[in-house]
Amino acid sequence: MGYGFYYGMFDPTMILVLIGVLISAAASAAVNGTFRKYSGVRSSCGMTGAEVAKRLLNSQGIYDVAVRPVPGNLSDHYDPRTKTVNLSQSVYGSASIAALGVAAHECGHAIQDARQYAPLKLRGAFVPIANLGSQLSIPLILIGVLLGYGGYFLIQLGIFMFVLAVAFQVITLPVEFNASARAVRLLGETGILSEQENSGAKKVLKAAAMTYVASVLASLLQLLRLVILFGGRRRDD
Repeated sequence: MGYGFYYGMFDPTMILVLIGVLISAAASAAVNGTFRKYSGVRSSCGMTGAEVAKRLLNSQGIYDVAVRPVPGNLSDHYDPRTKTVNLSQSVYGSASIAALGVAAHECGHAIQDARQYAPLKLRGAFVPIANLGSQLSIPLILIGVLLGYGGYFLIQLGIFMFVLAVAFQVITLPVEFNASARAVRLLGETGILSEQENSGAKKVLKAAAMTYVASVLASLLQLLRLVILFGGRRRDD
């Protein structure tokens, strides 16, 4: 049973993967359901997501960030390289509470960038490291397994690379929560949404934030599985 494989029988560590899948699926279903619910509720201000984004950016003295539409569903994001708030079709031209909440959230990232928010800068610096870790972790582990005991170092290096990828996800959490907090506050302070409407936008953003939490939990469970299978001492010690 080298390196924790269970030949001819069920691998019990697969339960960890299954739990992670279920957590992620539940979070995804929650955000889609919440977004659909509040997508059907038109805001009293009647402004579209694009109009709200521009107004919020200008209210913070930010005039060098463009707001543009992008294809896809819930593909909204802020790109610090091009200084653009990119809104999906269901957000850009919609006046729903859900759309305004999402648009404000992406503006929150633009404000973070303008204010030199430390966790955002850290996440940006960590991107190439995280990409390298996610791309190399599993291949290194597989190569190490194929090499047998001689591949022990590659297996441990692969686990370390996976840790780097998980670390990026953890760093992302405060960035996302802070952007949502800024969004809710600004929507209220500017009077774009009423208190009741803002409560709905907050629910949409909270559900979206939970997908990041679910992703971290799923990755941590996968990391635990890798450690159980491959993280022990060398079998030939």
